[in-house]
Amino acid sequence: MSKRRVVITGLGVITSLGETADVLFDAVCAARSGIGPITRWDATKYPTRFGGECAKFNPGDYGIDVREARRMDRFGQFGLSAAVVAVKDSGLDFSKEDTERCGAVIGSGIGGIETLEEQKRVLDTRGLSRVTPFTVPRLMVNAAAGNVSIRFGLKGPNSAVATACASGSHAIGDAGRHIQHDLADIMIAGGSEAALCELGLASFCAARALSVRNDNPQAASRPWDKDRDGFVMGEGAGVIVLEEYEHACRRGARIYAELIGYGMSADAFHITAPEEEGRGAAMAMRLAFKDAGVNPDVVDYINAHGTSTPLGDIAETRAVKSTFGAHAKKLMMSSTKSQMGHLLGAAGGVEAAITALAIFRKVAPPTMNHDTPDPECDLDYVPNKARDITITHALSNSFGFGGHNASLLFRKM
Repeated sequence: MSKRRVVITGLGVITSLGETADVLFDAVCAARSGIGPITRWDATKYPTRFGGECAKFNPGDYGIDVREARRMDRFGQFGLSAAVVAVKDSGLDFSKEDTERCGAVIGSGIGGIETLEEQKRVLDTRGLSRVTPFTVPRLMVNAAAGNVSIRFGLKGPNSAVATACASGSHAIGDAGRHIQHDLADIMIAGGSEAALCELGLASFCAARALSVRNDNPQAASRPWDKDRDGFVMGEGAGVIVLEEYEHACRRGARIYAELIGYGMSADAFHITAPEEEGRGAAMAMRLAFKDAGVNPDVVDYINAHGTSTPLGDIAETRAVKSTFGAHAKKLMMSSTKSQMGHLLGAAGGVEAAITALAIFRKVAPPTMNHDTPDPECDLDYVPNKARDITITHALSNSFGFGGHNASLLFRKM
């Protein structure tokens, strides 16, 4: 049986740079930054005191009332809100759809860590009787997918992915396959994360993984730059609507791009460090091309994992070189983490939305703070300024702790 075609018809994001995909994309292309001092709690004693915080987020803006919000962790609120935005953007009315053919796959690297932190504090200071019975429903990684399914009445495939920073991309790839293999016609997919809390920040500080540019937070995330000193934590969600092509055409849907390839692999190397030559990352990209039935030289643009870590940026550069050969010098590759930080399990969802818009709007987003090139990172990273250019094929990469690798290949419609 031939695989059915999968297209993107809706985009939803919650980020420090904007809470719709168009607002986010405009901010990215205008070289604005969403990184700044943490305001929701006191971080003054931490080595890193900034991040990509969604300081203006209000779940009530997305139809989540106060009572419902109390039953969700912040990551669940982000995920449901992004899904609400994506469905509205798609123009879908699920009352007119066969909801047994509609589902959701939403990933998260960590899930409800803020709930875990909060309820342990309650247990220690106020006692067992004051711990909320919603602790587990709030912190479980599948909470976002479950709440999206409940909100829209989706009875088809429903699951969650937890592969660290590759979660959002794996969720989209898995959801796409449900449609390709005739298990669903419509899937809501992506990732959500809200780890910019005391325990989350402390954990990454302890690992010495974060930038400590407290004097200039907006310059802290600098992928492939010689002076990079670690990544910047962000929070939020990225959710897209995937739809079977003929179904989308029958209802006259706007199509941003087509998902044509998905590759996944494991480094099998180290729990946190990337394999130095990027062999696992290269394998994921090759498998995406094999899935799509196209050659690597069709790619014009890569939205890279590009976290601004000393080892990771070099490994991804090497992976791209080994995958694309001479074509690596001809394609564009940028990291939008330079403007909103690394959203961990939500990164792949947000970056898939950005990649689809890069194709749809014919603009390659920039890599900000790329001032002093690292000699070991010598590709075209679209430094500091967006580039107007037609993009026919684009790749979105996500790599996570545990050695998880995911690549999504999109095509212009």
